[in-house]
Amino acid sequence: MFISDLLTLEKVHCDVHSSSKKRLLELISEELARNSEQFSQREVFESLCARERLGSTGLGKGVAIPHGRVKGTDSVEVSFFRLKKPLPFDATDGEPVDLLFALAVPESCGEDHLRLLAQVAELFSDPEILVELRTAEDAAGLLKLLSSAGH
Repeated sequence: MFISDLLTLEKVHCDVHSSSKKRLLELISEELARNSEQFSQREVFESLCARERLGSTGLGKGVAIPHGRVKGTDSVEVSFFRLKKPLPFDATDGEPVDLLFALAVPESCGEDHLRLLAQVAELFSDPEILVELRTAEDAAGLLKLLSSAGH
């Protein structure tokens, strides 16, 4: 399972505005649930919040990978968000976040899902990719970068 297998143009959001981390998690939940018939926005939101309570998914350098496990599903939903203005996210380095790759995965999260998380984390660890993601002109440019880097 690769980023390019799951991410489509409709799941890439450019220059999103949010007033708070909670509101951003609500937006992410709406987006992830919109693409699935197997779970609701509330289920995804509660899962993302539960994961954030364990520790922030903000990795530092302005990036985060909010993710959660959802009961009763076998599908994986992903979405990418680039914020117009960085938002406090309780990241490990204290820096606000502007790039987020969100995932909703089955409760029985297996090897494939862990590899997908590792792919995203590796992608976000490349300083050159981060610059390119922040300067891409539109969602199509972001999708191209994310898809080519995710292999």
